[in-house]
Amino acid sequence: MQGSPQGGADLAAIGLDDLNDALDRRLADADASLLERYPGERGRRQPVHTVYIPADRVHAGIARAWGDQALEILGEAAPDAAALATATGLAEDMVADCLPRVLDKLRTEPVEDLRIDLEDGYGARSDAEEDGHVREAAAALCADLAAGAAPPYVGIRMKGMEAAGRHRGLRSLALFIGTVLEGAGDLPDGFVLTLPKITSVEQVTAMVWVTEQLESRFGLDAGRLGFELQIETPQSVLAPDGTAAVARMVHAGAGRVTALHYGTYDYSAACGVTAAYQSMAHPVADHAKAVMQLAAAGTGVWLSDGSTNVLPVGTPVEVHAAWRLHAGLVRRSLERAFYQGWDMHPHQLPTRYLATYAFYREAFAPAADRLRAYLGALDSGVQDEPATAQALSAALVRGLRCGALGETEVEKAAGAGVDTLTALAARRVG
Repeated sequence: MQGSPQGGADLAAIGLDDLNDALDRRLADADASLLERYPGERGRRQPVHTVYIPADRVHAGIARAWGDQALEILGEAAPDAAALATATGLAEDMVADCLPRVLDKLRTEPVEDLRIDLEDGYGARSDAEEDGHVREAAAALCADLAAGAAPPYVGIRMKGMEAAGRHRGLRSLALFIGTVLEGAGDLPDGFVLTLPKITSVEQVTAMVWVTEQLESRFGLDAGRLGFELQIETPQSVLAPDGTAAVARMVHAGAGRVTALHYGTYDYSAACGVTAAYQSMAHPVADHAKAVMQLAAAGTGVWLSDGSTNVLPVGTPVEVHAAWRLHAGLVRRSLERAFYQGWDMHPHQLPTRYLATYAFYREAFAPAADRLRAYLGALDSGVQDEPATAQALSAALVRGLRCGALGETEVEKAAGAGVDTLTALAARRVG
């Protein structure tokens, strides 16, 4: 082929522009599908935990009551940083740094996400009894919304799509939504539904249909009702043909799936793990959560780890042992990029926030230094990729949103404003 005067190929002569246009047409459907299926982060604040409370125990001011109980147990079992460090096994200097922030959190926003439980934690009741508890819990939520005392996220876990409970689940869901709309005029921005005991993709598509029907019948905007998938059965992880069922479920949700929550004890039991060894840290749990993580990557769907049933109650020695276990499990989840978990008792709140704050405060200085270098403010021996810069920004933004970090210290250390960091954390890489 004849060369160009500049010594290179004559790209115009070979019709490169036409080739590019043809290439774009060839991949247009794949490009559109990628953007639809993997839109990236939603840019919303993810709660650090979900608190599950049976519907018959929910009352107005429930979040404040949990915060008060958490403060009380701290005062009794670990009244200062040294005692709390001994109880949890965390370094005393880190505990001293985090403790004022933890106390402030427990006073101002003790619960980030409340799930009113009508499933396992609530049990089987008569229709009349469950109807009454649904109405009372919805009225309590309306009272807290009016008083500005509701957590940022709140909703219900109704019975799932299994044949034995689906009618009761739908009845409670419709009754709860209707009662909240009647009492508050609208659903809160952080309204969340949790679908448990999923065993097939068809149950997810049925839930999509249910939410569409309820939106139409209650006059809600299309797409208003999203839902979490509780991954607690082997069938929700691995399909009969050997494929990852949870990945199919995420995409079958038609954009309504907001999170995947791991169910520690149901899943472990279904896999044959004896009760004494059922744990968030068991190998069967790690396998399930690794599949969940791959299924959610790039979709904007959040991940949540499960719970421990070892509660910080009893003697000070028993409280300390449970705190040490809980703090370690929270830290383990965070290191594995599960930034949310379940809490089942008010006494778990101190270690939820302490372990979470310690994680983000440890990550703060190195992440800020590397971001400052990435943004060109100083020289560094580390050359980060855009994807790494996104992850570094995300760590700082998550720390800010939960209260572990302060805006002034982050902006000073990173050399960038919170808006810039938030935009960088939410950008689509790839």
